[in-house]
Amino acid sequence: MRYKNLTVIGTSHIAKQSLKEVESTFLKQNPDIIALELDKKRFFALTQENRATKLSFKDLRKIGFKGLLFNLLGAWIEQKLGKLVGVKPGSEMVVAIKLAKKHKKNIALIDQDIEITLRKISSAISFKEKMNFVVDILKGIFFKKSELKRLGIKEIDLTKVPSKKIVNKIIKEVQKRYPNLYRVLIEERNQIMASKLYELMKNNPEKKILAIVGACHEKDIIKIIKKTKPIEEKITYSFNIQ
Repeated sequence: MRYKNLTVIGTSHIAKQSLKEVESTFLKQNPDIIALELDKKRFFALTQENRATKLSFKDLRKIGFKGLLFNLLGAWIEQKLGKLVGVKPGSEMVVAIKLAKKHKKNIALIDQDIEITLRKISSAISFKEKMNFVVDILKGIFFKKSELKRLGIKEIDLTKVPSKKIVNKIIKEVQKRYPNLYRVLIEERNQIMASKLYELMKNNPEKKILAIVGACHEKDIIKIIKKTKPIEEKITYSFNIQ
């Protein structure tokens, strides 16, 4: 999606299609700034040889038990799915970082600090949402086809970014069954990322900006930038990686 000097790509973090789209869009547009759905911690984790998440049980006091459990479980699921399609989670971000380094472009990290997000999840997620999570995991294991049918989805090709129609259905289902998780994980982060992108656009009106975010964020980020003044966010990491 494009708006003024901003182009936003919605990706799947384990889809081969996303890797190709990031590279082709970069080479076609030759942007001046690459904005990534990352914070400083995840950026450095991706650019190190050991790309596994650095969070462990030592972080329990900072992010809470539910936040830690959510992160570990989410990372495990992503790793398993990534192995099925032969793509490490976050590989599209790595492609963007390498392209920026090769072509001497600036990088902006637009996401909220992962520890803040996980701490919010830990305090916000309800007992009902935790039970829904367990139920949905079991349904996904034993009744995958019937669950996809219920959502009106024939099948999901993990090597490709889901269509906007499928993304919208999944987002609505998350919003319905996990309202607090949706608010923290998607809604609030959309506001933060839109705010940072808005500031980048305002401060660099003559420069082309390419933003790479998860497919579930793409539509609403553009909508927020168009319709409202983004909220203030204290820190936007932006630096040259020559």
